[in-house]
Amino acid sequence: MKLAELFDIEAMDLEMPSMLKDETLHYLASRFNQVGGVSDVEGYVERLQARENQSTTGIGDEIAIPHAQHPSIVKPAIVFGRNKEGIDWQSFDDQPAKLIFMIAAPEGGGGEHLQALASLSSVLMNPEAKERLLNAQTPEEVFNTISEFDKKDEPEEEAITNVSTNSGDEYVLAVTACPTGIAHTYMAEEKLKQAGEALGVPIKVETNGQSGVGNRLTKEDIEKATAIIVAADKQVEMARFDGKPVMITKVADGINKAEELVTRAKEGNAPIYHASREGHSLEETESSDNESLGRQIYKHLMNGVSHMLPFVVAGGILIAVSFFWGINSSDPTHAEYNPIAQALNTMGNISFAMMLPMLAGYIGQSLADRMGLVLGVAGGLFANPSILSAFNTEAGVFEGASSSGFLGALVAGFLAGGIVWLLRKAFSWMPKSLEGMKTIFLFPVLGIALMGFIMLFIINGPMGAVMNGLINLINSIPREASILLGFVVGAMMSIDMGGPINKAAYVTGTALVTQASGAGSDVMASVMVGGMVPPLAIALSATLNRNLYPAAQHSSALVNYVLGAAFITEGAIPFAAINPLKMIPSMAIGAGVAGALSMYFGCVSYVPHGGIFAVLANGVTNPLMYILSWLIGGLVGAVLLLWLLNPKKMKQAEEAL
Repeated sequence: MKLAELFDIEAMDLEMPSMLKDETLHYLASRFNQVGGVSDVEGYVERLQARENQSTTGIGDEIAIPHAQHPSIVKPAIVFGRNKEGIDWQSFDDQPAKLIFMIAAPEGGGGEHLQALASLSSVLMNPEAKERLLNAQTPEEVFNTISEFDKKDEPEEEAITNVSTNSGDEYVLAVTACPTGIAHTYMAEEKLKQAGEALGVPIKVETNGQSGVGNRLTKEDIEKATAIIVAADKQVEMARFDGKPVMITKVADGINKAEELVTRAKEGNAPIYHASREGHSLEETESSDNESLGRQIYKHLMNGVSHMLPFVVAGGILIAVSFFWGINSSDPTHAEYNPIAQALNTMGNISFAMMLPMLAGYIGQSLADRMGLVLGVAGGLFANPSILSAFNTEAGVFEGASSSGFLGALVAGFLAGGIVWLLRKAFSWMPKSLEGMKTIFLFPVLGIALMGFIMLFIINGPMGAVMNGLINLINSIPREASILLGFVVGAMMSIDMGGPINKAAYVTGTALVTQASGAGSDVMASVMVGGMVPPLAIALSATLNRNLYPAAQHSSALVNYVLGAAFITEGAIPFAAINPLKMIPSMAIGAGVAGALSMYFGCVSYVPHGGIFAVLANGVTNPLMYILSWLIGGLVGAVLLLWLLNPKKMKQAEEAL
């Protein structure tokens, strides 16, 4: 089916009134309903909004392409609307959207909407096509413009490879890829092709899109290429470019700096790419001259955080459900023992125990592939030796070993990459025939041993000393200054969220509960409510401003309502990593306020965990004031986050990365 045939002329509106984005989606869906294209308008709009929550469909250059599937859609279609003043679409370039193309597809009907996105993105990259759409007087003019500029029926090789007889021996290759693999992948493709044509340079562009790899580069292409442009925001196959000049940059540069990139590639002005023996990683970053060190670190960190997050969410929810069900004792002989609650609590704690190994492991994997994953997982375990108690290994050097927590796991992840690099250098003299022995025997054995000794004797020790110092600091605050004490311990729970500072406050509160012999502890109450604030602040701020965080994390942010209620502070960690210098102080102040209010209201906790579920089980005195303290602290943290995190700057920072 040709692209123009998807446009519903009767549903078009070339004089669409100005309105908000969500209202625009509803308006276009209603027009589609009027021509019999969709029966469930509200359901379809919900799908469109859900897609917007993942990431904006405002692709920039005054264009938006909202899209979604729904079972009530009769057949694939594109509904076009135009507003000459522009509608705020939170586009990547902050320009309002004047041309809006709503793509609708039946659920389970295949990839029609993705194919339409790819074709439409290519057409809209043509300045003449865009200008004609802006000035079209009738729906028929829109249809004719799309028909004229759609090159879908041309042979793929002709559409993607431009050849100039005056270009000499230059031959440029490019690879485009974006996280969603839809619009920006093909926009970059089109811009690079246009630049190649303008400069008289033959260019072939491989797209790593949602539906797979298109126009794949062949071995012959790579051999004769002058240089290769990799404009990608996700990992693509790189080992094949070993020994060739390669420019690695973000996909946005493929759109906005296409001519500059092609010019450099034509001249061979690019660093030589050297693939590691596992086909990826440390050497790749050396050729990435367009990537700042901060961007490289961020990409590795986010790889760890994205793999860690499901364990945090699953563990937190399971533990929360266990408290709701009635986890009163883990002793089967106890009168209040509940086997279902105990099983859920155990599963939740096991999931949580995997959090640090996954964080460190996938940071290591991003740096050094499979071997980095192996060493990183081991480092994450060594960062919290108490996990090893399940294997009865706390004897000897593990007995009483300090935990370095979240911060130690971060160090372990990057340390894994460094150890793999060191081992590769140290054993580079070995013949290739023994390559298998390195990855199966030498690297795992020596790497884990190195990781263990470094973590246990270098990293964990100082962190343990820091934690002991913080415990002593808490104990040194006079009891007369109870409100100050409540603020301090509450804020400490929010500074590193599961790390040594957090654990110092928690261990102190737990020790005081134990020493009280059933009388409870006001410090424990402040500690617990302080730890409940960061997730609540994240969830509230995401609710009040849905554009505050990267769109892909919006749904995860809302899960923090439950995690905060269950005293699962770690739920805020993935979000704190976005901008720690602004987010951690905001959450710490909110947590400190909650801790101070809890102390002021005289709240006492008889239990060391449980959050709101402990309150409901009469585990905390003065429950109404305790809940109020939590809500006020969460609101303070959320307001500070909204104030300090400018959504526009956050979006620009996400784009730059």
